[in-house]
Amino acid sequence: MSEKQSKIELKVKLDENRVPEKLYWTAQDGGITNEEAKAMMLSVWDAKAQETLRIDLWTKDMPVDEMKVFFHQTLVAMSNTFHKATQDEKMTATMKDFCDYFAEKLELKKQ
Repeated sequence: MSEKQSKIELKVKLDENRVPEKLYWTAQDGGITNEEAKAMMLSVWDAKAQETLRIDLWTKDMPVDEMKVFFHQTLVAMSNTFHKATQDEKMTATMKDFCDYFAEKLELKKQ
């Protein structure tokens, strides 16, 4: 039986100071090929060390207002993933309350 694999590829174009100018990602199983992005957050769990390893990158032309929306949407997605992984209704509700508070304080929600 052959082992199935899926590949996700990230490319980072750097300027002379090693600051990201362009970010591209490919996930062929998802139909994504060399798509440009302005920011990315990648978290990997190291089970041996019992810690999270992270890569957070954004291009130097990423607007601050878009970064705020990116963070909010990431927090909401993390809340959803937390619920899916743990079924912890109470903490999920607390996390979603924080997401609402975050959006309100940054004035992200349109009335």
